[in-house]
Amino acid sequence: MAEQTDDRLVVVVEAFLTHVRSARGLSEQTVRAYASDLEQLVAFADDRGIATLDGVGLELLRDWLWEADQRGLARSTIARRSSSVRAFTRWASESGVLPTDPGARLRAPKSAAHLPRVVGSDQVRVLLDGLASRASGDDPVALRDLAVVELLYATAIRVGELVGIDLTAVDRSRLTVRVLGKGGRERVVPFGVPARDALEAWTSRGRPVLAARAAARTDTAVSSAGAGHSRIAVAGSGSDGALFLGDRGGRLGTRGVYRIVARVLADLPGEGPSGPHTFRHTAATHLLDGGADLRAVQELLGHASLGTTQIYTHVSSARLREVYRTAHPRA
Repeated sequence: MAEQTDDRLVVVVEAFLTHVRSARGLSEQTVRAYASDLEQLVAFADDRGIATLDGVGLELLRDWLWEADQRGLARSTIARRSSSVRAFTRWASESGVLPTDPGARLRAPKSAAHLPRVVGSDQVRVLLDGLASRASGDDPVALRDLAVVELLYATAIRVGELVGIDLTAVDRSRLTVRVLGKGGRERVVPFGVPARDALEAWTSRGRPVLAARAAARTDTAVSSAGAGHSRIAVAGSGSDGALFLGDRGGRLGTRGVYRIVARVLADLPGEGPSGPHTFRHTAATHLLDGGADLRAVQELLGHASLGTTQIYTHVSSARLREVYRTAHPRA
């Protein structure tokens, strides 16, 4: 973007979003966060009579974050907003749209350090037994839900990685699955026999039923539209090669996984998030409790930094205390 003739803030923001949408390695969630945050910035600037990019300075950005703090927004939200606007102003500066980068000096409060929610191993066993009982009747949704939770817990993968898995990425003979993580980094993650059995039941007895629903809807739509229309909707739906399908037969999305996990965790005691990351946190903690090496867990989780993985050492204190009691002469 060597030349920018229209310096209206809303236009430059849209140019930035077009840029990040085409950039490699950015997740859909990151792009959506940029769009939402910068939309809020445009509205904030407009309320103060600022419509062009040259009116966006450090003082305006600080006022924007301060106003968010006064409205009681979470520190994590404010930190994300700060990150979004810094990415925007850095891009604008590097593109020559801004002479300097006003966001370079912007600081936001650090997110509070919350320990992740972890489900006990006995509770996980009860949850999975309950899902297996419901799946025993070959209901396709129950078979899918069991396979989803088994794979989340077995592999500790992210929800975005889970919904992106295709059938061809699963190697049942080697008990591994290939996933695409943050930054476009691909890794191969192992899983166990229970997850393999759940996947086999789902792909052989559950998935075909949900896939047929999508095909039936497409056939109906094609018939209504006329014989001259092709079946592009089926081929382009993204469900043909998807490992997990939604209730209507398309590729299962992140919201669908959140609903599945929320239902599963609803009756569990304890507080904290009830999304798919709970099983990621739980699996990582149970691995460390079982004696897994921290760097091995880092590789499994797909963390670029070992420091990110180290949060799980804080929730493995039970194992640490046990090691101390058995190893220290004065314990």
